Amino acid sequence: MRVLGLDPGLRHTGWGIIEVDGNRLSHVADGVANPSADQPLAARLVALFREIGAVLERFRPDEAAIEETFVNRNAASTLKLGLARGVVLLAPAERGLRVAEYSANMIKKAVVGAGHADKAQVQMMVRRILPGFASGKPDAADALAVAICHAHHGGTWRAWNIPAAKMFG
Repeated sequence: MRVLGLDPGLRHTGWGIIEVDGNRLSHVADGVANPSADQPLAARLVALFREIGAVLERFRPDEAAIEETFVNRNAASTLKLGLARGVVLLAPAERGLRVAEYSANMIKKAVVGAGHADKAQVQMMVRRILPGFASGKPDAADALAVAICHAHHGGTWRAWNIPAAKMFG
C-alpha cells in the first residue's frame, strides 16, 4: 500500500510518500509545495491544490493522511492555515482517496515514542525509520511522519471499512 502524508501550510506544505508492506516501511518520495508568497491568497491556494494534485498523479497513493490543525493565538494566521488545510484535504479526497487525520501529538508518539517531541527528534527518527529520506527538509520530514503514523494506525479505518466521506469527522 502506498501512503501520502501531508503537513499543511500556506507557505510550505510538506508531502511524503511511503510504501507499506506489513511492518516494513520504505521511502518513495518527498518534497515541499511552496506557493509564491507574493501572489494573492486565492492564487496561492490554486497553486497548492495543483502541486498536491501533481504529486497524486505522479505517485498514485492508495490513501492519504494529514496533520490536524492546531489553533494558535493569531486568528488571522489560524484562518489562513485552515484554508490551506482545506485545499490539501480536498486534493486527495476529490480523487476518491481515504484521508485520515491525526493530531500532532499522535504523530510524534507514533514516530518518536513521545507526544511532545521536538522537530529535531522527529526528523532524526524519520531518517532512521526511512533511510531513503535524504532531503532533510523539515516540512517533508513532518509529512513523512504523518505517513508513518498512518501506517501504524490506518489499519483501524480499513478494518472498520469506513467510507472516505466519514473519515473527515
